[in-house]
Amino acid sequence: MKVTEIDAYVEEKVKKARSVLRKLSALKTETKNKALLKAAELIDQKREVIKEENEKDIKIAEGNGLRSSIIDRLKLTDRRIDGMIKVLEDVANLPDPVGEIVKMWTVPNGLKIGKMRVPLGVILIIYESRPNVTVEASSLCIKSSNAIILRGGKEAINTNRVLVEILKDALNYAEIPAESIQFIDRQDREIVWELLKQEGKIDVAIPRGGESLIRAVSENAKIPVIKHYKGVCNIYVDEYADLEKALNIVYNAKVQRPSVCNAVENLLINKKIANIFLPKMAFVLGKAGVELRCDEEGISIIRSIPKLSFLNVKKATEEDYYEEFLDLILAVKIVSDIEEAIDFIEKYGSKHSDAIITENYSNAMKFINEVDSSTVYVNASTRFTDGNEMGLGAEMGISTDKIHARGPMALEELTITKYVVLGEGQIRDNFGVPEEYLEEYDKS
Repeated sequence: MKVTEIDAYVEEKVKKARSVLRKLSALKTETKNKALLKAAELIDQKREVIKEENEKDIKIAEGNGLRSSIIDRLKLTDRRIDGMIKVLEDVANLPDPVGEIVKMWTVPNGLKIGKMRVPLGVILIIYESRPNVTVEASSLCIKSSNAIILRGGKEAINTNRVLVEILKDALNYAEIPAESIQFIDRQDREIVWELLKQEGKIDVAIPRGGESLIRAVSENAKIPVIKHYKGVCNIYVDEYADLEKALNIVYNAKVQRPSVCNAVENLLINKKIANIFLPKMAFVLGKAGVELRCDEEGISIIRSIPKLSFLNVKKATEEDYYEEFLDLILAVKIVSDIEEAIDFIEKYGSKHSDAIITENYSNAMKFINEVDSSTVYVNASTRFTDGNEMGLGAEMGISTDKIHARGPMALEELTITKYVVLGEGQIRDNFGVPEEYLEEYDKS
């Protein structure tokens, strides 16, 4: 596409999205729920068509030599399609945040002042690989009365296209303007840069993907961006940990789905329990195919035990502790106490999700209070940093920002408050029309 064609294409998409905002803000909750439940029904009915389109994308991805972790994100199994259906049903069952009065008070002059939730407006989401994001993001925007512009990765173009068609059919069924979902079906990168220039027309951009994508969006945007750069999640196994809990939590956080941003990347072990815990933890992780990158103390412990000789263990570098592996690789560090663990997380973490495994209340509270991350856990896997898992229905992404939203971005995070002031004729400082002006008017 030439520059003028790109400008015209983007202008049309943005104009359509913006044109329906007033209608969306006036929608009744039952109308929005009707569309969501219809979308769930249609996805179930058309799952074979969805899988056929998804298979096209997978074959192209394999032919292009994309990493197995990307293909895993791309693939839609029946289980993942069931997950999309559940998201739509869950979001339909959640309270509608639009119009909620979150606070109200009366000031001395009698004015009633309140804060009411309203939609953000037009939301641009830029994402890679995972076609389920198309459904999650759209469902949240439908329920929160926002218009959405979807720009998925080229690797999922066929899957995303059929999902958008289904969603638009559901909107039409509920008599909601189908223009509220705009799909960027052309893959010119220049289109993204032009979308990011739409100051005053697109209200916020949410990039969801790898660090390079998110940094590129942040650096080129003239519109607000809500983001997290990467998920370097940490788990600290305290000296007071229940070690059986710790084994299962760490194994889950690393092995269950290593290619996602809430998988653990750094394991910190208190030195007082390292000789007991690390060998068993290393054994079960090794059996699952995990490569360990340990500090010298960790390597020494592992190499002293003959039955661990099968493990793939390397010496950790400084860069390893900053790395979001998104793979079956785990960096390990032995620390002297909770202070060193928190210092480590502050230095190497990404403020995404961090956990402590402990039965000590004081240490648990210290970790909660002093670890500055969007989500902090005590005795649970970091894999729960997910809108659906947290009972939020779905999420647009995970924010590590400190403005507007932090953590999983769900329905409430897709609204903002405005002040509503109810009066009975109050004027400031009693500065009204002088009586003599009115008398003069009446006489003339």
